[in-house]
Amino acid sequence: MTKKEKAKYIMTELEKLYPTTPIPLDHTDAYTLLIAVLLSAQCTDVRVNQITPILFKRANNPYDMIKLSVEEIKEIIRPCGLSPRKSQAIYDLSHLIINHHNGEVPQSFEELEKLPGVGHKTASVVMSQAFGYPAFPVDTHIHRLLTRWGITNGKSVEQTEKDAKQIFPKETWNKLHLQIIFYGREFSPARSPKFEKDFITRTIGTKVAIAELI
Repeated sequence: MTKKEKAKYIMTELEKLYPTTPIPLDHTDAYTLLIAVLLSAQCTDVRVNQITPILFKRANNPYDMIKLSVEEIKEIIRPCGLSPRKSQAIYDLSHLIINHHNGEVPQSFEELEKLPGVGHKTASVVMSQAFGYPAFPVDTHIHRLLTRWGITNGKSVEQTEKDAKQIFPKETWNKLHLQIIFYGREFSPARSPKFEKDFITRTIGTKVAIAELI
């Protein structure tokens, strides 16, 4: 298969499996999504969704968040891991959103990535899912699967994003990146991939990827 043929097959099969793509992280607006995505670094979505209701009951907007101390935030989010760094980032970015953006989450990659704790992937999730801007956030699931499927050489997350954007139509990006994540979790988990379940890799995967599954 050519890359274009692979891309068409991937989109067709994932649309069959996941015609709707609810965002895995519970949130109510751009700010709560931003905080949830920040907390999800090296933490499962399930765990984040257990912690954010506790945090957001205390503060679901930047004005209430800065009323908490960094220590208070840290104690709440401790189960998510990296709590010292994440709590400081949440406190600092909330101040910046108030002071530089009138309390509203900025709607540009440039301004989002200036916020503490917000990298390109986090900014991409917020831009795509909160504001509907075409973006292709690449997490470890996407990076791993697009490498297995021969869409990218897998040398870096940045290269994977670039290759994905070149091969998949722009109008599919916001939905497709979630579909790939869902597929990875259900059919091809990183720790115990199963050849009999991962039918996309069986059909279009690279020889190395197929060998890894057997």
